[in-house]
Amino acid sequence: KVIKDDLEVTRRGFVTNYPDFRQWRTEAVEQGLNRQPLNIYLHLPYCIQRCAYCHYKTTTLRNTQLTEIDRYVDSLCREIKIATERFHLRERPAISVYFGGGTPTLLSPANIERVMKTLRENLTLADPEINFEAEPVSLTAKKAEIITQHGVNRINLGIQSFCDDVVFRTGRRDTEKQALKAIEIALSTGAVVNIDLISGLQGETPETWAYSVRRAIESGAHSITVYKLEVYANTEYYANLRRQNISLPSDEEELKLARYALEEFTSAGYQPVNFFTFNRGDQYTQRHITTKWQGTDVYAFGSSAFGSLGNWAYQNTNDLQRYSELVEQEKLPLFRGYVYNDLELMTRDVILGMKLIRFDRRIFRKRHGLDLVRLCDPVVRDLEKDDFITVDEEAIVLTRKGILYGDHVGRVLANALESLAN
Repeated sequence: KVIKDDLEVTRRGFVTNYPDFRQWRTEAVEQGLNRQPLNIYLHLPYCIQRCAYCHYKTTTLRNTQLTEIDRYVDSLCREIKIATERFHLRERPAISVYFGGGTPTLLSPANIERVMKTLRENLTLADPEINFEAEPVSLTAKKAEIITQHGVNRINLGIQSFCDDVVFRTGRRDTEKQALKAIEIALSTGAVVNIDLISGLQGETPETWAYSVRRAIESGAHSITVYKLEVYANTEYYANLRRQNISLPSDEEELKLARYALEEFTSAGYQPVNFFTFNRGDQYTQRHITTKWQGTDVYAFGSSAFGSLGNWAYQNTNDLQRYSELVEQEKLPLFRGYVYNDLELMTRDVILGMKLIRFDRRIFRKRHGLDLVRLCDPVVRDLEKDDFITVDEEAIVLTRKGILYGDHVGRVLANALESLAN
């Protein structure tokens, strides 16, 4: 299509800005003054047992490391102060605080208090969701009481399986009895309780999986998350697979497990809120992950932590010694980063936003000035024809098939957007 230029050829009309001042409105003043919300993530890299499938930066705890943990917590608190001042984080309402790991519930009462005190002194906590990750063996009644006294209102328990044999093969020694007791303790606090399962672990069968799914439903947890096992090169699973010491369920077998869980959870009243989490009712959605995938910034503290502010993403050093040394020198412990261009920001919003099952076309249009369906029309229609999505004027929505295939739809749409730059 040829666009005809019918503007008069003239030297008059000096351009000072775009758009013309006549299009500016007084109501836009308040929008610019609004403090944008912020999510906070804190990484605690200590565990008492190393899972065979785990690829995260963690350290297995020994008694000799108690002083190391104290130093790490001191560094974490220093980093909070340094970063808050450097990036003016206090000026933004922190709507969620997520303690991840590792196993945050291994922290001593004194260290939990130090971190929470530092957060409250440096950040503006806006009635936040405060989420603590825990293993069954580390969540005692006393520890649950301590964290809820500090405002923790969501507890995430890494159960993975209710079958002892499957759990033992991962290198852990949690039992079903311990798992159920931990869930009972967590529920008694009044916090929202999520439990994690992993589909495709060594030794998993349709029978063991059906048992875990049933026990998860019977546990009374408000939310159940099912992660598909992914094998990374830095895991014991990977090493044992290469040596042919173990076998894992095939992709086809794992898909059957995931499909079974989807059917059982929905039949029991648990509805999918993203492609791997199911809530009992509609009031238990995790604020941290949901708003993150909707584009809200996350400032992440701690060794190896990933965060993002606007079009800038970063990762802290994963070397614990280096992390503490930098912070003790009043330096940010940054290791690497990335600056997104406009197209990459659009792509990020799509690939992460599709995780939430319902992708709002109107929000995307307001944020980026373009309609995703029109931008990627042939790809969208193919996804619709293949029963991965449904499309209406307001949203792109994953079907049951789309939910089972997780990130596939996001990747396909992301590839279509990236092709626009070529």
